[in-house]
Amino acid sequence: MYLLKAVVFLVYNLLIRFLPHSQASSLDCTPRKTVNYEDANLKTFTKQGISNYSTLLLSEEHSLLFVGARDAIFALNIDNVSESVSQETWAVPDKKKNECMYKGKSRETDCRNYIRILHRLTETRMYICGTNAFQPTCDYMVINNRKIQLEKSPEEAKGKCPFDPTQRYASIMVDGEFYSATANNFLGSEPILLRSLKNNLRTEYKTSWLNEPNFVHLDVVQESEDTDDGDDDKIYLFFSETAVEFEFYNKLVVSRIARVCKGDLGGQRTLQRKWTTFLKASLMCSTPELHFPFNIIQDVFVLRTSNWSDNIFYAVFTPQWGQQDISAVCAFSMAKIQEVFNEGKYKSSVTVEQSRIKWVMYSGTVPVPRPGTCINSNSRKLGFMTSLDLPDRTLQFVKDHPLMDDVVTPINNRPKLIKQGIKYTQITVDRVTAANQKEYDVIFLGTDRGYLHKALSLEREMFIIEEVQMFLTAEPVQSLQLSPKRGQLYIGSPSQVVQVPVAVCAQYINCWDCVRARDPYCAWDKTTSQCVSISKNTNVLNLVQNIENGDPSECPSHENDKTEIRTIIPGNNMVLNCYSTSNLAHMQWLLNRRLILAEDSKYLYFNDGLLIFNVSIADEGQYDCQSVETVAGKPFAQVTASYLLQLSGTGQHPIPTKALPSAESGISIVPTSPGNTVRMANLPMTQNYLQTEFTLKGLLVLFVMMFIFLLAWNVYKGHVPMPLRPSRSEDRMTRITQTSLLNTSVQQLEEKSPLATDPPLQDALTVVDLPLTSLSSASSLEKNSNNNSIPLENANSSCARPLFVLDDLEYIDSDQLESKA
Repeated sequence: MYLLKAVVFLVYNLLIRFLPHSQASSLDCTPRKTVNYEDANLKTFTKQGISNYSTLLLSEEHSLLFVGARDAIFALNIDNVSESVSQETWAVPDKKKNECMYKGKSRETDCRNYIRILHRLTETRMYICGTNAFQPTCDYMVINNRKIQLEKSPEEAKGKCPFDPTQRYASIMVDGEFYSATANNFLGSEPILLRSLKNNLRTEYKTSWLNEPNFVHLDVVQESEDTDDGDDDKIYLFFSETAVEFEFYNKLVVSRIARVCKGDLGGQRTLQRKWTTFLKASLMCSTPELHFPFNIIQDVFVLRTSNWSDNIFYAVFTPQWGQQDISAVCAFSMAKIQEVFNEGKYKSSVTVEQSRIKWVMYSGTVPVPRPGTCINSNSRKLGFMTSLDLPDRTLQFVKDHPLMDDVVTPINNRPKLIKQGIKYTQITVDRVTAANQKEYDVIFLGTDRGYLHKALSLEREMFIIEEVQMFLTAEPVQSLQLSPKRGQLYIGSPSQVVQVPVAVCAQYINCWDCVRARDPYCAWDKTTSQCVSISKNTNVLNLVQNIENGDPSECPSHENDKTEIRTIIPGNNMVLNCYSTSNLAHMQWLLNRRLILAEDSKYLYFNDGLLIFNVSIADEGQYDCQSVETVAGKPFAQVTASYLLQLSGTGQHPIPTKALPSAESGISIVPTSPGNTVRMANLPMTQNYLQTEFTLKGLLVLFVMMFIFLLAWNVYKGHVPMPLRPSRSEDRMTRITQTSLLNTSVQQLEEKSPLATDPPLQDALTVVDLPLTSLSSASSLEKNSNNNSIPLENANSSCARPLFVLDDLEYIDSDQLESKA
């Protein structure tokens, strides 16, 4: 049995490790545009000595953003978070710090007051809770003329706020009642879903209810509105926990959605002061192509509509094992969630082999009223006005069968998005009306490395519009709040608060770029020839936008009318710069309207331009750089840079200046015209360019070496008469003389060779940085004449590597060989 479990675990792990690289690639999205920190138009807030700005609450009526940090609460200007309007300190006394330290916690990190809960009670009063050195405490805070002040009437917050600042938790305030999901003890071993402040209720301490959970999100859906059956509002809890229904080699984590009814009052005898409506179901976020689930839920956002039955729950998931930097976004419909809880089957535990408990689908008779349902019109007709009137049989069934057998599957039975190389931590969604008067969901996703992804959600596709770098150093996005009214996003992190607009339309430089971005916030204004925000433009007839596929066909004709004239200096290398405006585009170059092939050894394509080797009069002409981006299966090409190359005009006498090589950085300056230089950075190695010159010189050196070697050997063997045959003691001096003769001969042959008319070797190295070590300069070649090695031996080039070195040849005595034979 255990061997079988191990095999299943191994196969599962291998699927997670390797399938995302192949089958998931078709679902993976690349952000079209990347915005660096310096260009992101950010506003930030931080204060010396304060950290963990992880709890955010928007107050539109006060135009404030409330921030809960470590030992402090801030009220920031909602229009510019860099401006602090008010601040309140809530630190831990030294006595409590010492008590916390005696319990084995760190005085400097754990034994502080991390503000974890900020909720609005009334327009001028708030409910606030903090960890308070592992003694969670709540208090009230008043808002007076935009100034905040604690009432300093603390109360114990056991079960309301987490003890440990690193623990996951969830909370919500509904009609003056506080719902919280956290640990109820110091060790964190008693998870609880608690309602407090008015009618207190809680969950059972049973693993079938909550088993080592990580709480993620609490929310309310007002299902009592516009309903025919007199139903009640529901509180939905999202969390992950160790599965009780699966047997596995290791603990298998599953994601859950649980619900309780707002009007629940507990049971009369069974489940006294406990939830009588607590039910939970599994959330499945997977795709048939992957064969494994994203089973750990990270964050949830409820997109509310005018009709609550059309609400959509967007959630972020990650896998439990294998590749950790992969995430999925799934969307769940309200209809599917209701179907599982109102009509689905229950799971039941049975004992197998006297010791093991197995969970199977319950096939027996379900009590009436249906267990876990709220008090509705049908219940009232049967005489059950509140949960206190429910029969014990129904309550006992809920107590023993809290888990549903049916699974909540995502819309279209697959994730909206699967992203490799990224771990999403936070999600929020905005529904935007585009220029065509259709509504689109724009999803904002925070990552664990401090990036914000903006994605467009369509029926069968997810398109990532852009990614924005939020912090200079990598740190996780811990909180994400959206203000649709102001068009601003607010991000909380360990080090600061960041404010960023939902869209910066001015970053799109032309109509094609604006339309292909498929950004519902932006459209091209034909009147002003600018990419503008739709919310600020009422005349939609002048706007060009295509959200469905980004087809820019309706754009006015666009040609790059800026042609830069470059002067050719024969024999030099030239760089033509061209920068792409999209990560999804590829660049191609045209010479006099004909495509330049990347395989052509005359040219070198690189990320930001084109390199032309050894330019001559034959290279004159019009060079156009095109950005080619495929939209709806059709490639669209746009000229983004144009150059006209020509020889210097009459009266101009350009003086060629040799480029200065940088062997360490691979960067050099190459002149292209008098007074004009182009900087080249990070060019790849171009061995094809040097191969011809190195091969000819290498063959010449090899020929001379072989000639001298044969001459020396024949002299030694006596085939060539010499006035005096060297003795063995004189052998070293003879070899030194031969080597000197070799170097002198090579130098003379190179001076007389036709290759001397070619550009010097130093010039050939101005562009290329070989991977192992830089080639020797002319001065180093001269120094090498004193060594028993051939020139270029330090080049480390496969095209100019010496076959042997004279110093490595050993003296062989023919007399000794004859005697040995």
